[in-house]
Amino acid sequence: MGSPETLPGRQATRADVARRAGVSTAVVSYVVNGGPRTVATETAARVRAAVEDLHYRPNANARALRKGRTEMLGLVLPDIGNPFFAEYALAIELAAAAHGNMLVVGDLAGRHVDGLLLCTVSPPGAVSKLALADRPTDFIDSANPVPGHHALGPDSEQGSARAVEHLITVHALSSIVLIIGLARDVLPEPRERGWTSAFRAHGLAPGPVVRTTFSREGGYAAMTEVLGWRTRPRAVFVASDQQATGVLRAIRQAGVRCPDEIAVVSFDGTTESEYCSPPLTAVRQPIAAMADAAVTALLGATPPPSFARFATELVVRESCGCSKQPPCEVSVQHEGVS
Repeated sequence: MGSPETLPGRQATRADVARRAGVSTAVVSYVVNGGPRTVATETAARVRAAVEDLHYRPNANARALRKGRTEMLGLVLPDIGNPFFAEYALAIELAAAAHGNMLVVGDLAGRHVDGLLLCTVSPPGAVSKLALADRPTDFIDSANPVPGHHALGPDSEQGSARAVEHLITVHALSSIVLIIGLARDVLPEPRERGWTSAFRAHGLAPGPVVRTTFSREGGYAAMTEVLGWRTRPRAVFVASDQQATGVLRAIRQAGVRCPDEIAVVSFDGTTESEYCSPPLTAVRQPIAAMADAAVTALLGATPPPSFARFATELVVRESCGCSKQPPCEVSVQHEGVS
């Protein structure tokens, strides 16, 4: 009969490694955890060989109890199928790993995480109720400060205004429809405010607004409706890349040429926008910078509560009518608010 540590189905323990290497369990702990005491080179080599032979894996729960933290962060997103949120999740995962943490995405009610990153479409009054009472919670993709918490988000209003400004000044277009998500608050969403302010800056009346779901299907349905109007607009500003994918499909199916007959500009600037046909001119959010700031704040480097707003970039491609011009980027200054 084999030794206890080699019995089928039994996971090796620290004591098993200690017996195999001929050392104490404390020495095994020093080697596995890199301290706090130094272990002789030859002894450490025996311990590592025993760890490999026995396929020993430290008990994560025990380590969490000793260290007082799990080294896991939680992330809750409204729609992981949205390309923007998928790219944001990846950026946060990389930022967390750079700080030595794992990321758990999804339903975290029963998870023991050290902190929570929360992206929500709930109205401001309900946002703070979503926080975890016993763990720090940061709000990402936030348009406004969240009382009692660290929050951050893109300068959506400024970015949207810059996109519409581009259509008005560079392409001499004033008949521009806005396709955006369904209204959730009493006040207009920042992307809608930016769209409106660009018109007013030129003494123009804002165009019509079509509200739909933030989805490809929603964008498709909204654009199909717009194409059926008696007077067709010359341009469309779409509030998300995901909606814009549906918008472009509706335009193609109707036999309408983009951008020759209808120009399209989007918001988010995901990788998907670059591979659309035609490639989308889009307001790009600084996902990597926001992800790193969110993780750093959650781990305590930035004391909450505070709020940071990040600049966006207008990435000019073909869908607005700039196909004969080289791609360019127009940036807006970063603004942080405490």
